[in-house]
Amino acid sequence: MTLEIGLLAAPKAVPELRRLLRGHDIDVRLCASELLTNVIDHLGEGTPVTVRVYGTGTGRTRVEVTDPDPRALPVLLRAPGTSESGRGLALVDAVAVRWGVEPGADHKTVWCELPGLPCPARAAGEARTTGPLTPAAG
Repeated sequence: MTLEIGLLAAPKAVPELRRLLRGHDIDVRLCASELLTNVIDHLGEGTPVTVRVYGTGTGRTRVEVTDPDPRALPVLLRAPGTSESGRGLALVDAVAVRWGVEPGADHKTVWCELPGLPCPARAAGEARTTGPLTPAAG
């Protein structure tokens, strides 16, 4: 079963996403939060995103975040020890078995795979969450 959540990227959407993923492993919540935060930091608040979590055929959990900008590709950097940012992809890289980017003509999907299948404890109602969690700025 695929959990799919459509939302607008904004700082207050990050804890809400973690809440919606509460039935999943901490690493799933961490990776989803970090990938969403990258959209906020690099594309800006209000960017529409789709977050997906599902089991792969290889016994892993895949976390995907799709946004509408195919040009802004994530790069794994080494943040200086005193830096207050720049560690999101390093965290994803540390906990994921693998991660990458799937570019499209009008979007990109940043994904990672974690060991183990998704936790079956998530509520059935969460699997159909759609629509913005954060209202669009007007």
